[in-house]
Amino acid sequence: MTLRSIDPHQAKRLLDQGAVLVDIRESDEHAREHIPGVRHLALSQLDAGDLAALRGRAVIFHCRSGARTASNAAALAAKADATCDVFMLEGGLEAWRKAGLPTVVDRRQPIELQRQVQIGAGGLALVGTILGLTVSPWFLAVPLFVGGGLVFAGLTGFCGMALILQRAPWNRPAGAAARSAA
Repeated sequence: MTLRSIDPHQAKRLLDQGAVLVDIRESDEHAREHIPGVRHLALSQLDAGDLAALRGRAVIFHCRSGARTASNAAALAAKADATCDVFMLEGGLEAWRKAGLPTVVDRRQPIELQRQVQIGAGGLALVGTILGLTVSPWFLAVPLFVGGGLVFAGLTGFCGMALILQRAPWNRPAGAAARSAA
């Protein structure tokens, strides 16, 4: 079984006929913006049992840009029931939005953790480089350290900056921040 690619308007027609849209992004990404009526099943935690209730229905998988869905298409198709027609939304949430179809946006949610890491690492590298060129070459140790950390994260899957950012006050649920202050 393989995932067939469909555009947002084809997906909308299938949804109107009873298909199920499955968002495979992580929880923080889904909380920030998602398609109304979508079922959220993060790829990192998805197993075949999660899709058992969808037996006999068309299932459309999506992520942010379509790349994550495409790179995991074989695994997603294998987890879907043999009675399901399975599709992937080409271009993902971004294509859905560009097609003028509705999304639910919650700006109170923090931006995705991966983007926070990119902003933090890029900011540190930029500032370290500027300071290294204008103030002291010793500041070039900052982008060197950040670059080494990114390579380590890519090789091992462990990102220290992501762990630190996860614990930042803006990434905690509202009740958790109040409890830790007490």
